Amino acid sequence: MQYTQSQLLEKVSAAIEQMVCNPQPDGLYAPIRYALSLGGKRIRPVLMLHAYNIYKEDVDRIMSCAIALETYHNFTLLHDDVMDRAEVRRGRPCVHKVWDENTAILSGDAMLILAYRLLTEGRTADAEPSLLADAVGESDAVGRARALQTFTLATLGVCEGQQYDVEFERRDDVSEAEYMEMIRLKTSLLLACALKMGAELAGAPAADAEHLYEFGEKMGLAFQLQDDLLDVYGDPAVFGKKIGGDILCNKKTFMLINVLQLANEQQRAVLTRWLQQTDFDAEEKIRAVREIYDAVNIRQMCEQKIEQLFAESLRVLRAVDVPSERLQPLVDFAYRLMGRQS
Repeated sequence: MQYTQSQLLEKVSAAIEQMVCNPQPDGLYAPIRYALSLGGKRIRPVLMLHAYNIYKEDVDRIMSCAIALETYHNFTLLHDDVMDRAEVRRGRPCVHKVWDENTAILSGDAMLILAYRLLTEGRTADAEPSLLADAVGESDAVGRARALQTFTLATLGVCEGQQYDVEFERRDDVSEAEYMEMIRLKTSLLLACALKMGAELAGAPAADAEHLYEFGEKMGLAFQLQDDLLDVYGDPAVFGKKIGGDILCNKKTFMLINVLQLANEQQRAVLTRWLQQTDFDAEEKIRAVREIYDAVNIRQMCEQKIEQLFAESLRVLRAVDVPSERLQPLVDFAYRLMGRQS
């Protein structure tokens, strides 16, 4: 049986609800329950289960590993929100606003440890064994070890990506290559990790696991660039947040980096003036910067890069050595992620 995305999402949501019941102290675990209750698309655990389901049907056997990845992802969000002084996450106050920064940091640390416990033991302190224990079984110890190594390398890479992002805020000479590497580490890596772990836990051939990893990387890059694009040109009602946030905070995106390279002297002077101003009208700044983007055709340049990466991701996916119909759920997933029709 091959599961649909909605079926896997339902399984993931049910498992998350059961993961942390009522351990003590509540001051540590209540923020964790709150963070995990904020929802989200659960992209990473669903991708892991899809990859596993290519080869095996018993996806519940690796549910704890999928939930571990989602727990880790939400841990990074807790700490990112503290670092960014963010107010809102998924339409609700951030953990550090509901409690405080120290609580957010400590509960985030606990989430990281919980993620590793779920991977290595298949359960949290009070989880139901029937739901989370014996995640992959003794006979799959090799696959578990490989998946754990993949996870560990990815989690370190995410930290490296976050550090680059922080450093880029203080630099005016960030190159396109540097930016692409930063978003590969910060955004794409966990998607790639999810797919590779799913394949490894299923005992898939190493070549297949690598192809799935590369598919996740390229899909993640396309997704992040599209997010950058929508922040400037998207419909706020569809995008889910105000347009122009990246422009207002001078975020080094694919578009800003390239417009600074391609703009003429006059346009670059206007951009530089806006980048240096600390007191400005938000709508005026967004309009002025977007006019230069339009004049230099940065939108088309970004769209072409997205198309290239998306096409490459599907090409790599089709290299996985299984019947094409086994890969269709991942093809459909990629199209939905990018807001397209397969």
